[in-house]
Amino acid sequence: MGIISGSPLVGGIVDVETTGFSPDRDEVVELCLLVFHYDRELDLVKIMDEYVGLREPGCFLHPRASQVHGLTMADLCGQDLDYQRVAGMIERVELLIAHNAGFDRGFVTRLFPQAISKPWFCSMSGIDWRNKGYPSRGLQELLRHHGIAVERAHRALDDVRATLELLNYSQTSGISYLKELLLGRQAAG
Repeated sequence: MGIISGSPLVGGIVDVETTGFSPDRDEVVELCLLVFHYDRELDLVKIMDEYVGLREPGCFLHPRASQVHGLTMADLCGQDLDYQRVAGMIERVELLIAHNAGFDRGFVTRLFPQAISKPWFCSMSGIDWRNKGYPSRGLQELLRHHGIAVERAHRALDDVRATLELLNYSQTSGISYLKELLLGRQAAG
């Protein structure tokens, strides 16, 4: 099944919060995966499934990382992901999207090796935000410019839902960012 051909067309948006910034040394402390159905026109049809979970790391939680996402060891103590459920969700999707996929992919594929074989799209670098007049490609800045409110920035669930809303946004051209992202990658690859 391709990105445009085949039915149903199922994508996933993933975000992780971590103990630090290195996928080789640091670990996931929060993961959210949202599975959605889109049509042949690359328009969002509906959200099919959503999972969010916390995970107690086996390594040090760097204070700078904790400042970003607000999670502490007290929040994470005794927590673990539902690995079977997440693995099943990853198996269902044809592609994965993350805002800064270069970061998220390294962490996700370490926990879920089946995600390696999925095409990954980056909503941060796969759309030419600067050419569109946005001074930053950062998710929180893009959300602010598009009037998308987030209750808790840098928390996996809020960031995944906001990314989906941003991708579903229809530009003045009538083309959604999701369509631009998927067609741009397809044309390039």
